[in-house]
Amino acid sequence: MYRWPPSLPPTPCFVLSGATVPSCLVSDPPADAPVDGEGRVRVDIEVADGSIRTLASAGGTPADAQVPRIECDGNQVWPCFVDVHTHLDKGHIWPRSENPDGTFAGALAASASDRDARWTEADIAARMSFALEAAYAHGTVAIRTHLDSVPPLHDVAWSVFARLRDEWRGRIALQAATIVALDRLMGSYGDELADLVASHGGVLGGMPVPGSELDRQLDRVFGLAAARGLDLDFHADESGDVNARALEAIALAKQRHGFDGRVVVGHCCSLAMQPADMVERTLDVVAAAGIVIVSLPMSNLYLQDRVPARTPRWRGVTLLHEMHSRGIPIVLASDNCRDPFFGYGDHDMLEVFTQATRIAHLDRPVEPWPTAITCTPASVMGLAAAGCLRVGAPADLVLFNARGYSELLSRPQSDRLVLRAGRGIDTMPPCYRELDAVVAAPT
Repeated sequence: MYRWPPSLPPTPCFVLSGATVPSCLVSDPPADAPVDGEGRVRVDIEVADGSIRTLASAGGTPADAQVPRIECDGNQVWPCFVDVHTHLDKGHIWPRSENPDGTFAGALAASASDRDARWTEADIAARMSFALEAAYAHGTVAIRTHLDSVPPLHDVAWSVFARLRDEWRGRIALQAATIVALDRLMGSYGDELADLVASHGGVLGGMPVPGSELDRQLDRVFGLAAARGLDLDFHADESGDVNARALEAIALAKQRHGFDGRVVVGHCCSLAMQPADMVERTLDVVAAAGIVIVSLPMSNLYLQDRVPARTPRWRGVTLLHEMHSRGIPIVLASDNCRDPFFGYGDHDMLEVFTQATRIAHLDRPVEPWPTAITCTPASVMGLAAAGCLRVGAPADLVLFNARGYSELLSRPQSDRLVLRAGRGIDTMPPCYRELDAVVAAPT
């Protein structure tokens, strides 16, 4: 009987022999390693003292009696994941604040009510810590979280974030971005919040408010970011409204300001509902402006086109294939987990990738979509050493008991082996009972 997972040697040096890896995740694939029909290569990965020492075609690493070999037998090995759009401060409030009807409006109301009544430093810290423990166990190495930045709770959320960023340093690299309606930034609070973000090395962002003041809102937030050297991260067009066109306005604002920071825009759901000429015009300006798009397939599938007693008619995701064909960088991310915006989820990026593949047809071929949960979000976060298999990079790896993509994406892969700096970690996620004191046990 085939046994999995393999036992790791006690030494800091070993070879993962005969591993299958997506070639798009290897910075310099061995020239003599053929790429198969699914865009994968077979390699030997030599690990030494916590880093990748060599990458050679399978069987190309010389035998050395002093260096143990772990036979992968064609199983896939990926770099650890990067999750660039989450809401850790909202997470896991579902047991005490369900979405009453599953709609976007219901999510907004339930989340705001919970925040105003229950969010304290201890409450936020407990739920964020739980989420980080789950993400770490699943193989995530870096996370960007959006933090509700509505006064007076903005100081509390950012204080908790700063403490957890220090506590998790070396395990999960953490970044934070504001989420706030952009019309709140028009007055003095805009400067106060931007200064707070800059003091934490964060990212400025929020939700454009549709209407005649949209361009003024964007001019204001681009100005605040430029004055402080901040990147920008927006939530935009999270609806099926054909007239929701903030994505185009954001791209035009970036060009108008000559803004040289990174601009990320999440959701962009309404683009899928718009006529072809409007889509073409928007994608032209998005590509020209160098905007990065983040798709949140699970939460968008959950919220969009939800009407009581009616089957949804569309999937809620944006136009990923059309964007990719234009060279627009695309990221997939978790978004919300067990809160009114998405009642499920566990910050498992393999689940995100699996569901995105099914929802948006990210197969036939799968290549290059693995980059959307690894090296592309790592680049967004400015993490040069993460999300890619390269010589000299940390041996932060996820080993799966799966060879082809059909095997990989058909099971939850709960038996995955996660290596951090070449050492195996505990891959058991935290028990929900750990949160009972915070959100109460289900009845």
